[in-house]
Amino acid sequence: MKFKITKNRYIEGFGVVVVLLALVRCVFPDIAKPVAKEQHTEVGDSAAVMENSAADAVPRMSESLQIKTSKFFDASGNVLKHKIMSVRNYKETFPDSNDVQLLSARKWGVRPVERRADAENDKAGLVYIGANPYYEIDPMKRSIPYLVPHAASLLNDIGRVFFDSLQIKGLPLNKFIVTSATRTREDVAKLRRQNKNATENSCHMYGTTFDISYTRFKPVSTLVRDDQLKWVLSEVLRDMRLNGRCHVKYEVKQSCFHITVR
Repeated sequence: MKFKITKNRYIEGFGVVVVLLALVRCVFPDIAKPVAKEQHTEVGDSAAVMENSAADAVPRMSESLQIKTSKFFDASGNVLKHKIMSVRNYKETFPDSNDVQLLSARKWGVRPVERRADAENDKAGLVYIGANPYYEIDPMKRSIPYLVPHAASLLNDIGRVFFDSLQIKGLPLNKFIVTSATRTREDVAKLRRQNKNATENSCHMYGTTFDISYTRFKPVSTLVRDDQLKWVLSEVLRDMRLNGRCHVKYEVKQSCFHITVR
């Protein structure tokens, strides 16, 4: 049996649906609010939050991407040139006497040997310092180019920092010259016959002590006035001493800095 929908029945059914929808709207008025508008508002609010977050992030990213200055370059990447300050007074800045240096020499050093032949044949505890890119070694008549590792490390650091200081002060590279290092008792005795001011119990006998000339330097590229190089070297040694790396005595007659590792 087929159910036939007539025109009158269709109109009656449509009317019933309209009435039901009208009743639902009356009972639940909120159902008629436009959903699209709320969604648009939410999207707009999210976009605003994202925009504000991005705006807040920009300064932070800019700060993180900012070029930080260093002691070598400014914010534009140009090389900075520092002034040569030197020290106020050499004797006051480097006052460490032999008695003061001797305490550290005995702490870090090797046992003194009698003769040069003994030192040449038995170098236990000593390292060779004759080949280094930062400094030159003078021909040594009263000592040998060997130090304990602790002192050799100090000497290497002084040379490296000296090169860095010349660079940031705009001076051509020059090497300082090491004039003496480890001595035997025989070396000290011969030296005392020539120099009455030389002490019998020298720190040099322990392999912890070396002398650096402040009147002679070895140019790597261009020769610089020695007094400028002396000023820069004095700054380096002052900082090393203040940092507890070494004792330093300013020697006038020998024209050198007398240095013992700490």
